[in-house]
Amino acid sequence: MVMKKDKLNHIIQREISSILQTEVKDPAIGFCTITDVDVTSDLSYAKIYVTFLNPNQKKSLEALEKSKGFIRSLLAKRLTVRKCPELIFMIDKSLEYGNKIDNIITGLNVQENND
Repeated sequence: MVMKKDKLNHIIQREISSILQTEVKDPAIGFCTITDVDVTSDLSYAKIYVTFLNPNQKKSLEALEKSKGFIRSLLAKRLTVRKCPELIFMIDKSLEYGNKIDNIITGLNVQENND
């Protein structure tokens, strides 16, 4: 079951990325990248982690939420599963967190070299 879930995660990530590039015409979304997908064990919900290039991420996320039904209907046509999972879009904070940790480590190294 784990292998099926992981495979479905990757398929959904690829297909939603394709849908956003070719089908969704909302300019408010802007340049959007799907960084990760996490499907629940019963395959009923899919958390879609996204990052946006534009600075106003909340506005872009709201536009993505408005397009959720359209995206899910196209995804259902492309998937071979019995029921298409409900999509939950979330802003991916891992890049910010990684940069914060990197800055802390760099700061510690600079302090160590100064001592």
